[in-house]
Amino acid sequence: MCGRYELHTHPAAIALAFGLAYPPEIRPRYNIAPMQQVPVVRLNAAGERELVQVRWGFVPRWAKDPSIGVKMINARGETVVTKASFQTAFRRHRCLLPADGFYEWQAQAKSPKQPMRVGMNDGSVFGLAGLYERWLSPEGEPLDTCTILTTEANAQLKPLHDRMPLIVPPEAYEQWLDPSAPDAESLIAPFSAQPMTYWPVSTRVNSVKNDDADCIEPLTAGDDEPPAGPVQAELPVEVPDDETPDTPKQTQLF
Repeated sequence: MCGRYELHTHPAAIALAFGLAYPPEIRPRYNIAPMQQVPVVRLNAAGERELVQVRWGFVPRWAKDPSIGVKMINARGETVVTKASFQTAFRRHRCLLPADGFYEWQAQAKSPKQPMRVGMNDGSVFGLAGLYERWLSPEGEPLDTCTILTTEANAQLKPLHDRMPLIVPPEAYEQWLDPSAPDAESLIAPFSAQPMTYWPVSTRVNSVKNDDADCIEPLTAGDDEPPAGPVQAELPVEVPDDETPDTPKQTQLF
């Protein structure tokens, strides 16, 4: 499951990490939520890597209503090759979502869920595996959207959730992005537990209105944490992975 994440690395460092020709024009964001515009790295028509903005919440080409995207923020890696919702995008439109960390909510015995910020031990930016697609309205207006793939949680993260976003190792970025590259399915596996870490953060992250560096600050013993409210309902952090039934594909547009 992945319903919130954050990206604050300097644009020049993002360009270096993902092989972009120039730094992207993006600002730090500490509480990225579904149905918002998010940066993705993909190959353009010339086969070069580019960073573009798309809406998080996958809308298949055949969908009658783009609001279906709120139910398709994640795609299960184990079934992405066979699900009609995602199989064409998996073959042709794989992408990476740069991230510094993502959030999970850990159940507590006698209190509301505790938000946890998950990232790398060395603080490095990493790539979440994604798929993107273009939907056309009846008027011909395009809407570009994406989803984040999930897989079984590694040993480090299983205390938080039984699922985790699929993280692509840097040495496999080319294999993941290139639709002609063989055996992309082999990359669908939990990322190594050893390089990863997590810590508790403020329940401020429960509301998408809060989008600042305080969202990722570790809570320490003695912090006066306010009572936790529910995670903001209109942008859910926990929805079933791919709960849309298989539907026949329409003619390919690109």
